[in-house]
Amino acid sequence: MGFFELPPPPEQPEHERPTSPEWWESPRNELGAPVPLRLVLARTDRVAVALVGATAYSTGVALTLAVRSRRRSATEDVDAFYDDPFGFPFGHPLRRRHQSGELPPETLRFGVQFSDGRKATTVGGMVPWASDAEEAPAGPVLHQGGGGGGNGDYETEFWLWPLPPPGPVTFAVEWPAREIELTKLEVDASVLTEASKRSEALWREDDS
Repeated sequence: MGFFELPPPPEQPEHERPTSPEWWESPRNELGAPVPLRLVLARTDRVAVALVGATAYSTGVALTLAVRSRRRSATEDVDAFYDDPFGFPFGHPLRRRHQSGELPPETLRFGVQFSDGRKATTVGGMVPWASDAEEAPAGPVLHQGGGGGGNGDYETEFWLWPLPPPGPVTFAVEWPAREIELTKLEVDASVLTEASKRSEALWREDDS
């Protein structure tokens, strides 16, 4: 017997595998179905905001929002115009407003409205982590996910929960500092709901 011996492994208590509620993120056991959705929501001579991708799941839709910026000259100050619009204020809900209570013009505003009038935006409404995990919110929820970019071109993903009811779905964008007035575009909800039926479950939830 050697001098140095490993101690016996500690007993591991059994615990349930943590899961996120469906309004927080897309189902992790599904391969969502692509949606034929590509919309230029707003465009000026310097910047464009567009939906460049959508993936439908049984519980909601993952949307990819993109910002494309145009430099007027090679010597233009990048920091003055090309800051990441998704880093702030989207990632800091408590800092979205000035002390006056008004939204700063630098805030890129994005929102979705259902045919029944319910809506969710990036600057208002509930956030997933602020609700009881055991009780679903009234919805809808528009939750920012991952993203990235640089030099004026950025993309980020948003989780839209739940699937919209029949009728038009309105996408809205506004960005005063970039001379983008409130702009709305509609698509029929069936584009999203029909694609959601093709989302493929990888395994049963009750499999161990």
